[in-house]
Amino acid sequence: MNVFAKLLCATLLLVSNLAWADLSRDDAAEAAQRASGGRVLSVDRSESSGQPVWRVKVVTSAGEVRVIQLDVATGQVR
Repeated sequence: MNVFAKLLCATLLLVSNLAWADLSRDDAAEAAQRASGGRVLSVDRSESSGQPVWRVKVVTSAGEVRVIQLDVATGQVR
């Protein structure tokens, strides 16, 4: 029983870490594309107010270039 409890705890810790994983570069590009309706030109990791962000440059269907910042930890647009 003790081995089972240890294995269960280890599995739960692994699953909880995956749930809190940072937003990937590809996920940031996809989120920015959905938010703007445009085409992604570049994705760079940066900082804003001391917090890590993805800085995604997109060009809209109107030809306007926009920069969208997404929080690395939450994925929310800043």
